[in-house]
Amino acid sequence: MTLSDAPSIAVDALSVFFGATRLLGPVSFRVAAGETLVIMGETGAGKSLTAQAILGTLPKELRAEGKVTINGRQVDTLSPTDRSALWGRDIATLPQEPWLALDPLMQAGRQVAEAHRYVAGLPPEGARNACVRDFETLGLVGAERRLPGALSGGMAQRVAFAAATAGRAPILLADEPTKGLDAERHARVVGLLTQVPKDGGALLVITHEAAVARALGGNIIVLRDGRVIEQGQTDQILAKPQEPYTQDLLAADPQAWPRSGTAPDGAVVLTAEGLAVTRGDRVLIEGFDLSLRAGERVAVTGPSGVGKTTLLDTLAGLIAPARGNVQRAKSLGRHAVQKLYQDPPAAFPPHVPLEQSLRDVARLHGVTWDRVTEYLIALNLLPDLLERRPDAVSGGELQRISVARALTVGPVVLLADEPTSRLDPITQRQTLELLAGITEAKGISIVLVTHHAAIAENWAHQSIELKSAT
Repeated sequence: MTLSDAPSIAVDALSVFFGATRLLGPVSFRVAAGETLVIMGETGAGKSLTAQAILGTLPKELRAEGKVTINGRQVDTLSPTDRSALWGRDIATLPQEPWLALDPLMQAGRQVAEAHRYVAGLPPEGARNACVRDFETLGLVGAERRLPGALSGGMAQRVAFAAATAGRAPILLADEPTKGLDAERHARVVGLLTQVPKDGGALLVITHEAAVARALGGNIIVLRDGRVIEQGQTDQILAKPQEPYTQDLLAADPQAWPRSGTAPDGAVVLTAEGLAVTRGDRVLIEGFDLSLRAGERVAVTGPSGVGKTTLLDTLAGLIAPARGNVQRAKSLGRHAVQKLYQDPPAAFPPHVPLEQSLRDVARLHGVTWDRVTEYLIALNLLPDLLERRPDAVSGGELQRISVARALTVGPVVLLADEPTSRLDPITQRQTLELLAGITEAKGISIVLVTHHAAIAENWAHQSIELKSAT
């Protein structure tokens, strides 16, 4: 790994505003060569805003104040073109949404190889060989020729990681780099992150996982509502947090949740018999059976790429099974089965204000706006968020807005694909408790895809682990 002299990133009195409203700051920190800084906090605390302000990628309706210095050069005064020239060479970034880092029309392997060639400067054969090594290291062998849209969320996250780090930039800024990964891939990515400071680089990681923060060490900043709550050495703050909020953040780990009760003995609303699910010529799932009762919560787990998302698409009727069948109760209407998508940015029109998107849904389904706001308030979402476009809110906020939108329709069955993967532990628990309460009160059945074994064990009435059919 070739590093520039004394790689470092310094942020002084950084603030972000939406009009006259301060969303973040002031925040100040420094990460030097061989050091790690972790930023933790609940959804909407300002973690991703910090990353966007550093890179100069804030949405146009937001503005930043303060000073940002990268490798000894003040960058907040540079033009957008000059600032973007730093990306990949001086500072590499792994955004929270892998889809924003990947070209949807270019094969995954080619994207990583081109990063090795044009950013790192390797010759064509060397770039291809480096790409092969990356895919082997990250458990992506066989995905080289797939387009990003044909990858699972976890696989796309790992491809984005490979592309982001191919240029060997001395500074790595990773925004939620382990979200949506199964335990094995999670540990593998954390191991790769820890290597950055060991090789003399500077590492800045945004995460809501205390386990990731502990593994990375270094220093930590805890944010809440855009303000710094605690700041110091990671091991000391996580071992003895002084602020009640930090204590609550650590105490909200799913392993500490109480077990759910017995599943309700309601009518069967959806069944799957002998289901076989394929992607292309590859059989992902074989012989899957499910009998889902009204008000029941079922969790589906399994490694990344095993076919969890494709299974939900099949249960939703979006794709046909290769074998077997899916049947809905005759009483279910056309919109009774709703799906929550793993990557909410793909489910919202990018240039339309969020309020307009939600009002369109309410109008199409004959729902009052009061019903929409009822769910927004229950999910701790501020009304002024709806003035923004999808790219101007955090991933966790957009994830909860998508939950509110799906509930607005009044589903009988909710197929939820990692609906809390971008949420901090506190907000995750609140959101899933809300869904559990709605399940019990309105008899909604939920099939939840999750990588978190403790969520599956404690939140659901029934847990199904998928394993590769091949």
